[in-house]
Amino acid sequence: MKKLFVASAFVLAGLTLMPAPTMLAQAPPADQITIKDQVEYNAYNNVVTQTDAKAKASAAESFLQTYPQSIVKKAVLDSLIDAYATYDQAKTVDAATRMLQLDPNNLKAMYLIVFIKKQQANQVAASNPAQQAQLLDDAAALATKGLAATKPDGVKDEDFKKQKATTDPFFHSVLAYDDIYSKKDLKAAIAEFRTELEITAPDATKVAPALNDTLILGQTYTQLQPPDMVNGVWFLLRAEDFAPDNFKPQIDKQARYWYKRYHGKEDGFDDIKAKAATSVFPPTDLTIKPADTPADIANKVVADTPDLSTLALADKEFILTNASKENADKVWDTIKDKTSEIPGTVIAATASQIQIAVTDDAKTDKKADFTVNLKTPLADKDIPAAGTDLKGLIGTFDSYTQSPPQIILRDGEIQVEKKKPTPTHKPAAGHHPTH
Repeated sequence: MKKLFVASAFVLAGLTLMPAPTMLAQAPPADQITIKDQVEYNAYNNVVTQTDAKAKASAAESFLQTYPQSIVKKAVLDSLIDAYATYDQAKTVDAATRMLQLDPNNLKAMYLIVFIKKQQANQVAASNPAQQAQLLDDAAALATKGLAATKPDGVKDEDFKKQKATTDPFFHSVLAYDDIYSKKDLKAAIAEFRTELEITAPDATKVAPALNDTLILGQTYTQLQPPDMVNGVWFLLRAEDFAPDNFKPQIDKQARYWYKRYHGKEDGFDDIKAKAATSVFPPTDLTIKPADTPADIANKVVADTPDLSTLALADKEFILTNASKENADKVWDTIKDKTSEIPGTVIAATASQIQIAVTDDAKTDKKADFTVNLKTPLADKDIPAAGTDLKGLIGTFDSYTQSPPQIILRDGEIQVEKKKPTPTHKPAAGHHPTH
């Protein structure tokens, strides 16, 4: 799960999370409002005619304090929200909260509060994860109310439908982020992201914020236990297809890594990338063949090799470790009770036993894959030090285990290479030594 959070934060730092929210007017227009008191009307007119945001906010606050029960209180609050939204987040949240006290189903107010809390959560993600989680929890709670909101009085059905088309995808997005970063529920996050994309117009999924959520959705699939690489790779490639050019290499690197890790090679990668550009969701019959497991490879070698005794020692070890017990035994029958030289790097040694790494992987991991029990104990001076590349070590194959992987030999000994005698130089024919 940690990888997902790191990768997400890295990408989010560059991509635009969310465009400035579209203001959704939910107050009745001025020509539908009748204010009987001329002084009150003049004060209201002063609010709606201001062109400077701070001046409008000041006029609106003054009006609301003077006329707290005015028939146009909702309209003035709406203007106040618009004004504060251009320069002060805290005051925007305060004004929107006051609107919800007056109109609990006001989508515009809920949208703005959720939007701001999500932004604030992003800003503190690295420095204060606990605060990030709380902000997302608060945003998610209000987003849930927003999804269940009913049409307020005075709002046309058509307008409310348009408002929901704007707010609902965003609310599902916020719920997904809360599931990831606060609740740590990746499956729930995936469901929310998918709902977001399902109710978003296809063309809108090609740009932020839905495009960014497509990327996070792909990353989330790769972090499931077990991972869902088909969906993970698909949504990563979908994001890459429409990402800004400077981000394409970063996303491509992620997608190729997961694809190759799962499939074993890159064949078919570009085909899936091309298909992802044409559809938000993968076709139901999309499959990616998993790479052969070590067991698959080992069993195939046994099936394809007529004479198992011809295999190299490293190949026999691989089969003994990874193949089915039946196939491993077939290979073991070709070496059991036979004496062979075991070249490798000493991992540990005593007077009576040498543990040695033979394969490249074992040498890299500094882990013995062969144990040779010696026929005659070595003198202290003859015990090879760890790290020694030992030659001349021979032994008779005695037994093996698959878990942990280990091949054991008996009657081991270190054969010292005998020096060849220096040949006697004989004078060439016709040559007589000088006296």
